[in-house]
Amino acid sequence: MSHRPVIAALLLVGSLTACGAEDGGSTPAPAAAGSHPVTIDNCGAEVTFEKVPERVVLLKSSAVPFLHEIDVMDRVTARAGQYPAEYYDDETLAELDEIPLLTDELDSSGHLQISEEVVISEEPDLVLGQVDNLSRETLAAVGIPLIEEPALCEQGIDEPGFDDVYAQLEVYGRVFGREAAAQDAIADLKEDLAEVQEEVGPASGRTAAVLYPTVGGGTTYAYGTKSMAHPQLQAAGFENVFGNVDERVFEVTLEELLGRDPDVLILLHSEGDPAEVEAAITQLPGADDLTAVRNGDVMAQLFNFTEPPTPLSVEGLERIVERFGPGA
Repeated sequence: MSHRPVIAALLLVGSLTACGAEDGGSTPAPAAAGSHPVTIDNCGAEVTFEKVPERVVLLKSSAVPFLHEIDVMDRVTARAGQYPAEYYDDETLAELDEIPLLTDELDSSGHLQISEEVVISEEPDLVLGQVDNLSRETLAAVGIPLIEEPALCEQGIDEPGFDDVYAQLEVYGRVFGREAAAQDAIADLKEDLAEVQEEVGPASGRTAAVLYPTVGGGTTYAYGTKSMAHPQLQAAGFENVFGNVDERVFEVTLEELLGRDPDVLILLHSEGDPAEVEAAITQLPGADDLTAVRNGDVMAQLFNFTEPPTPLSVEGLERIVERFGPGA
């Protein structure tokens, strides 16, 4: 299918320079005068915005809390994927309800299924979230920039932490001309985090693991020190049993879990019934020998409450502390 008519339309939307990477926005909302052009680095690629983005397409839910915090959800003109209501307050849900959903179809591994033609036809000046069949290079070829959350870039983040949440808020604040709103949001998040850490107190010495099981049988994944799961467990007072693994996510066997025998299991999932997610681990042959399973210290948590680093990571921490108690 030829993209020439779409490309011509995109060139009329406004002047946007992208050097192999992207940033953008949607629907009109006044930006700070004189704040553009803005250049950012995303996944190792440099992107320059001559003006505030006005048409944003969301392909992942992880950007939503950032956009809500700086009050630019009105710039999102279309979205795809799944946006579990549990992530959002009533105001954010109302904002999402106003945005047309292109598709919520996922494959068996939880990856969005959408064609490049559908995305390009929306004439976005920013796409948020990279999917398997729609790379930043494909979009850049037709003048559309893309921003991926840094933790989900191929190179990831060496030492993720809550500072990465604040840094990404600053990036979105610059791109959308909402720097002051970003700083206000950062101050609020820092206050929330300080309150949780005061409640938790000193590390308890208990151990934990964060896993991503495959419902219905299949591979189980675990999270190491290059994931947000690691600092989140530390902030909750736990020792990560995979704290010696210098990777973000990796396959793990039940035998290795039994060898490390965490006191607590936190099971991430993207959709579905939390009970089925827990059963994907607790009903494995031999799982009864795990301390966490034996004591019922197993918690299913939606993926974005941990990964990647976003404002939801602070709320996810609060949920972990609530479930297992102060001092964990």
